[in-house]
Amino acid sequence: MAPIPEKVEPDREPIVETDVVIIGGGIIGVSAALTLAEKGIAVALFEKGEIAAEQSSRNWGWCRQQGRDPREMSLIIQSLQRWREMSARIDRDVGYRECGILCLAQNETQLEKLTAWTKLAREYGVPFDLKSSDGINEFLPATDRTWLGGLYTASDGRAEPTMAGPAIVEAAKDHGAKVFTNTAVRSIETAAGRVSGVVTEMGLTQCKSVIVAAGAWTSLFMRNLDIRIPQLKVRSSVFRTAPISGGPEACIYSSGFTIRKRLDGGYTVALGGRTRIPYDLTPDSFRYLRDFLRLAWMSRKSLRPRLSDRLTIESSYPARWSSAQTTVFEEERILNPEPIDRLLNQAKENISAAFPLFKKMKIIERWAGMIDVTPDAVPVISEVDALPGCVIATGFSGHGFGIGPAAGELAAQMAVNQRLFLNPQPFKLSRFHDGTDIEPIAGI
Repeated sequence: MAPIPEKVEPDREPIVETDVVIIGGGIIGVSAALTLAEKGIAVALFEKGEIAAEQSSRNWGWCRQQGRDPREMSLIIQSLQRWREMSARIDRDVGYRECGILCLAQNETQLEKLTAWTKLAREYGVPFDLKSSDGINEFLPATDRTWLGGLYTASDGRAEPTMAGPAIVEAAKDHGAKVFTNTAVRSIETAAGRVSGVVTEMGLTQCKSVIVAAGAWTSLFMRNLDIRIPQLKVRSSVFRTAPISGGPEACIYSSGFTIRKRLDGGYTVALGGRTRIPYDLTPDSFRYLRDFLRLAWMSRKSLRPRLSDRLTIESSYPARWSSAQTTVFEEERILNPEPIDRLLNQAKENISAAFPLFKKMKIIERWAGMIDVTPDAVPVISEVDALPGCVIATGFSGHGFGIGPAAGELAAQMAVNQRLFLNPQPFKLSRFHDGTDIEPIAGI
């Protein structure tokens, strides 16, 4: 069973005209809506299913600087500041807690990677503690394992995915944003060579600009407009436990498990590490094969291509459609893949071996989500040169929840031609076709 985000009551009356339309009610879309609505800019958000019902409620809930690639550092630093202020800003709890993140090393190679990243931490002023084996044992008295060392970033945190998106969009509504759920956008309309509106299943809404923040659906949606976005999906399987007393407060990442303490006292648990990355083969696997060759080669020891129902399902997606047609976005309201139980069973075994108090854990839910991935695992937050008035915010590659508030704000600033708070060059869509050397993300 997948997590159920808190319910958002949608607007009912169709909207004929607005300044900005946002397609997608995930963490990026709702953050963009809040940014615009707070400034008094008319905005309407359309979500084909429910707010945050896909990966924005199914992720780990981490808000981290640790392990980021240099291209994402400025964005995550800005985003963390917004997370810290968010609950006060919107007068609703998003579950943000500054708990710290600990990455554990089991061998010298892993420890070397953690040590190397501290150079970037110093450059950006991120405080860290490179812990010895004894230091880990002192920090984690409940563990039975001996670790070679670890990296702790105390200023990193966590938030509650099922709470955050709905709370942020409710605040946007307070400021005048219109929010429509179970309302798919079928196409973008143009006039005089630029965006003029969108056609939803309710009809036409005229607008000056559009932000497409449709997550794993973005590439398919934009293909109908002849805009090429190389993007694939990676299935992530997770489970959550009933409350456990005495467990770690910090989020923990290791090669065998990853955990986040939840507000209810339970834990979100996944396999973690890069030992097994299940990848569902789909038509896009072949459509974007050349784009992803370098990333696939870098991940060759951990990537596990697999045949699943996604190949059959996505093979049935139409190549083109008109705005008068019922679309796949209405037929598949919520992307709800099955979790891979053998990976979750392995995660359960690993966390129980590391922390005996988890041996009697009660698993409440198991679920999976589809992560939208780009060839360099760096997001696209970009104006579309071929479609003036359109901004794309997608391909967050498993990093989107933490950088969501700042990423949504950046997309909103682009949509209304405001001064940007950081240089968007690393996130340009054009990098995938202008000859830029695509260098996959360097994480730890």
